Amino acid sequence: MLEDKFGRRFHYLRLSITDVCNFRCTYCLPDGYQCSGDRDFLSQEEIAVLVNAFAGLGTSKIRITGGEPSLRKDLPQIIEQCANTPGIEKVAITSNGFKLPQMVQSWADAGLTALNISMDSLDPRHFHAITGHNKLETVLQGIDMALELGIQVKINSVLLKPYSDTMLSTALDWLRDKPVTLRMIELMQTGDNQPFFNDNHISGQPIKQRLLEQGWGQILRDKSAGPAQEFSHPDYNGRIGLIMPYSKDFCKSCNRLRVSSRGKLHLCLFAEQGLDLRPLLQEGNIDALQQELVALLGQKEASHWLDKGYTGATQHLAMLGG
Repeated sequence: MLEDKFGRRFHYLRLSITDVCNFRCTYCLPDGYQCSGDRDFLSQEEIAVLVNAFAGLGTSKIRITGGEPSLRKDLPQIIEQCANTPGIEKVAITSNGFKLPQMVQSWADAGLTALNISMDSLDPRHFHAITGHNKLETVLQGIDMALELGIQVKINSVLLKPYSDTMLSTALDWLRDKPVTLRMIELMQTGDNQPFFNDNHISGQPIKQRLLEQGWGQILRDKSAGPAQEFSHPDYNGRIGLIMPYSKDFCKSCNRLRVSSRGKLHLCLFAEQGLDLRPLLQEGNIDALQQELVALLGQKEASHWLDKGYTGATQHLAMLGG
């Protein structure tokens, strides 16, 4: 089992397979994707070595991220690789849903068990203003198709000052009958968004208080769950989650590591640098890779230090899929 010096165990790997994204979200890539180097992303063979190494060290959940992972044509094959790796119990994707109606069946056939869709508003005008695309109906259609296929669906919605009150009120109506989890995520400061962060960041704590006052109860997390505090209500089929990285002891329950699309291990989303695993991935020596992972984990810090304005090497969230 991968365990750091603070006693945290890591059951969960977030694996980026591309940093390319076709959306222009205001909080991430407001000017669109800017290619800053070659697109020498991890191959299927390298991914197989990586996933087998992590699985052998106790990882049970893989989340495939981007950029936008559906832009890789071999995504179904990557899902199948992960799903067929001994020890991997859950394979998830985080996507903007742009291709969801066309692709979700192939993902399900490949072994996908969970799907997170980035959807920051249920109002078409707000959705377009945030993402640069008029695709809300497409995304909602794909969500319904995923639910029909038995895939667990969560919605990621970044809390933004101009939109979040509307999102929460419309979402409460939507969640009465829709068996999904809406996860409201505090905007995080990155290397290139400080003015936007200063203008738009709001805390999730008032929302938590509001939910508790309205009869929502907090749910216990399982070992491979992400960082959200989740809440349920007897009158709703859906759930609400809050991800509040600026809250006290947020990092205490950290259970996930990240690998970039070019094979660098990031011990934290806001680590100072990625640690290069690619030579070992290309070598294909799983034992040597596992030894390196155990050794590198000793460098993991106690916290991300976001509350002190530290953003590390993360220039924007598309670099590692958040």
